Amino acid sequence: MQEIEKILIIDPIREIDKIKALSSETRVDILNLLRQHKMNVNEIAETLNIPQSTAATHISILEKAELIATETIKAKKGNQKICYPAFREILIQFPEKHKQEDNFIDVEMPIGIFNDCYATAPCGMCSPEHIIGYLDIADSFLNPERMKAGLLWCGTGWFEYKFPNNAKSEARKVKKLEISLELSSETPGTNKNWPSDITMWINNVEIGTWVSPGDFGDKRGKFTPSWWKLEGSQYGLLKHWSITDTGSFIDGVKISDVKLSDLNISKHHSIRMKIGVKEDAEHLGGMNIFGRNFGNYDQGIILRTYF
Repeated sequence: MQEIEKILIIDPIREIDKIKALSSETRVDILNLLRQHKMNVNEIAETLNIPQSTAATHISILEKAELIATETIKAKKGNQKICYPAFREILIQFPEKHKQEDNFIDVEMPIGIFNDCYATAPCGMCSPEHIIGYLDIADSFLNPERMKAGLLWCGTGWFEYKFPNNAKSEARKVKKLEISLELSSETPGTNKNWPSDITMWINNVEIGTWVSPGDFGDKRGKFTPSWWKLEGSQYGLLKHWSITDTGSFIDGVKISDVKLSDLNISKHHSIRMKIGVKEDAEHLGGMNIFGRNFGNYDQGIILRTYF
């Protein structure tokens, strides 16, 4: 059974489905119950004194909203579905409004504009219109059409992006670097319970690793084109990696003691970000990177520099 994620930060504007899933008192009771013990549907129904069919309906809604996870195990008679929470904490946070327009600079990089890469099968990429090059052939990543890529994937390997170092042209001290991108694991077909250790490096300094819970294909991504097969990876999770004077974080949770001072930003004309799956990772679950016109978030890789 995969490790439970520590915290989920919900954007109520972009993730209204999760808000709706939390709007039922019964579903909140189920989440609270599962925080204490993993249970099957019958146990949940019995504990909350509700019909088994009602419990199953609520479980389905919570599972679709990715607020709980399930796995099937063998029972005395056939199989049973065990439910457990996907997160230990759930926070609702509105997008931050910045009072000053000049306290940060954003640079968005299309996912196909990588500076260098290394990938092993299963691997490939596609634009919003078609597959680029050949599947499972690493040389396809040299195809000039990669600039149009909206989805790229690999079993193990990495992709490196070179961003302009805006700190060089600013007379202000960098307060924080934040990189946001949509990610998931990668497996033939899809599997929401397919953990993968995805690691980020900045200027060749390892920032830390996020364990992706799975490769999601239960529903079509909000921006995934209609021609893309339904049994293929549909969307990922939008992750925010940040580096400050106190350490490195993913979605506000500290992952390492790597600080801004360790990156030697002032000594480089560019900021190089590398994202990938190590060949010796504990969870070798591959990686999908979603860009514009694919997945649930219509964006490339965004580097935000705070001053």
